[in-house]
Amino acid sequence: MAKSLQEPGRRAIASLPRAEVPQEPEATGLIWLWAALGLLTGLLLLMAVVRRLVLGCRWDDPNPFAEDGRRPPLAPVTDQEVRRRVLQQDFSEARVPAQLDAVVIGSGIGGLAVAAILAKAGKRVLVLEQHTMAGGCCHIFDQDALEFDTGIHYVGQMKKGSFSRFLLDQITEGQLHWAYLASPFDWVVLEGPSGRRKFPMYAGEKAYIQGLKDKFPNEEDTIDKYMKMVQEVAKAVPHMVLLKIIPLPVVRLLDKCGVLAFFSPLLRAATQSLDEVLNQLSASQDLKTVLSYIYPTYGVTPKNASFSLHALLINHFLEGAFYPRGGASEIAFHLIPVIQQAGGTVLTKAKVKSVLLDAAGRACGVRVKKGQKLLDISSLTVISNAGIFNTYKHLLPEKARCLPGIQTQLGMVQHSLSTLYVFICLRGSKKHLGLEANNCYVYFDTDMDQAMERYLSLSKDQAVAHIPYFFITSASAKDPTWKDRFPDQSTLIMMLPARYEWFEEWQDKPPGKRGSDSEALKDSFIDASLSVLMKLHPQLEGKVHNVSMGSPLSHQFFPAAPHGENYWVDHTLNHLQPHVMATIRAQSPIPNLYLTGQDVFTCGLFRALHGALLCSSTILQRNVYLDLLRLQTQVPVALPKRVN
Repeated sequence: MAKSLQEPGRRAIASLPRAEVPQEPEATGLIWLWAALGLLTGLLLLMAVVRRLVLGCRWDDPNPFAEDGRRPPLAPVTDQEVRRRVLQQDFSEARVPAQLDAVVIGSGIGGLAVAAILAKAGKRVLVLEQHTMAGGCCHIFDQDALEFDTGIHYVGQMKKGSFSRFLLDQITEGQLHWAYLASPFDWVVLEGPSGRRKFPMYAGEKAYIQGLKDKFPNEEDTIDKYMKMVQEVAKAVPHMVLLKIIPLPVVRLLDKCGVLAFFSPLLRAATQSLDEVLNQLSASQDLKTVLSYIYPTYGVTPKNASFSLHALLINHFLEGAFYPRGGASEIAFHLIPVIQQAGGTVLTKAKVKSVLLDAAGRACGVRVKKGQKLLDISSLTVISNAGIFNTYKHLLPEKARCLPGIQTQLGMVQHSLSTLYVFICLRGSKKHLGLEANNCYVYFDTDMDQAMERYLSLSKDQAVAHIPYFFITSASAKDPTWKDRFPDQSTLIMMLPARYEWFEEWQDKPPGKRGSDSEALKDSFIDASLSVLMKLHPQLEGKVHNVSMGSPLSHQFFPAAPHGENYWVDHTLNHLQPHVMATIRAQSPIPNLYLTGQDVFTCGLFRALHGALLCSSTILQRNVYLDLLRLQTQVPVALPKRVN
């Protein structure tokens, strides 16, 4: 009834020309006054919250970074039995520590890092990994007596004195060492009817920019404007962190008022696509392609990618690239002892079937399947590094899955793209084969969006003839320890996009037992990949002695990606909207259940580490970012010298 009485009046006012709408100065003034007071109240509340979060929390809470955790570097551990005892400790009831403070599901970098941070705060943490080896996408596997990494191909911002380097030094006790890759660290190769064109990506801001200008002398102003936007976004990374920490109602209020986009270049650029920005800058098609080249590292083409995410990745590598000495498994190998020192442990072959909830709906432990037996493990804090899809859709009881908060977050995300890996074993050393430590991105069409759309729309049998790009990398060429561990042998990995649906029919069959049709499909992609490789590197002809392929089903089986995704949640333009970023945070809608890893922040090693920092801050109820920054100002940059 009330609605029917109001509607005619609304229509009458709306139908008048703008100049004839009756003005009520007193009412208008009151509206503006209340709006101003509301905004002022929101800003004051925000300032109070930020002051509490940034200037200190409850100081009686344990500080994980109260003192320098680094120690003199020890000699590298190459004994495989010693490494196996750290990385492959099988689950058993007897190995579960008593009186746990937290249980972490998944031993990827987000899970191991949050466990290590909590351990440094004196917490006893159990990490459960369903695979046979800890490390998630940081683990390596053996093939033909050689090692292949699966997820860490190179990283940036690891120079001494950087925040990222200091963080990893603290949670690995300074035992993780990095090799600086030669410049250029990336090559972009455009293959087309007119031939092959190569574009180097040099380390160092000045060299990086000059390298682009040398190739595009008529677009220097465009390059300068682009790099200025990249740097403005990169400086505002703390805004993304605050978005995850400030109470959600406050974020929503500020977002509705337009305050977030007004004050933060990162949050403003998050609402623009990479393609939109490059079009506004009037970049040529070739320059657009080269400036967008790194998009496979986050898996979203320029029209669907947030410029903020892209800018963060460009800035991440601006000063060059690094690779862990000894391979990617070194990351997990040096994180696990930190967890163990506080009484915790990391157990493999531990398939978590569900998160346990008490009568009040709070997480209180996990249920693990060991053979045919189910074992309940109690803990007042449960942390999931298994990703939003696995956690919310498969690990929660049916009743909890239907909660509005859970459904809201699930409605905000979608599965990311899958990838095919071609693992290549080569006869000969890096020097003999002419391999370089840099990476290569090969594109066959300068319209990246169109090429990808066409490719993904095809059937699995047709797609092999229209592969849009390859990413080619060699761990053996990057790792200085390789030549001593695997003399006169080398490896390459070629990566290309794929749809999970192309392989879905074999999802219920174990690896190695998926039949001749599956092998034939994989062989067709392997042949196409090797054909491209030999055109780029003809000196490798006759040097290949073993090739295998990892499909989306491999990624589903080993790291438990639901649809064989590389990045779990798809980091599209929609996912980077401020209200979405603010909603998906470390504290889940289930009390005592927390999320960590890249789904909490964005994709990649260091974004997953941010997820761990946010998660540990939430659990410890203190700003561990501030703790870490304060410690960084108090200790020398250099590590302690090795004790002979």
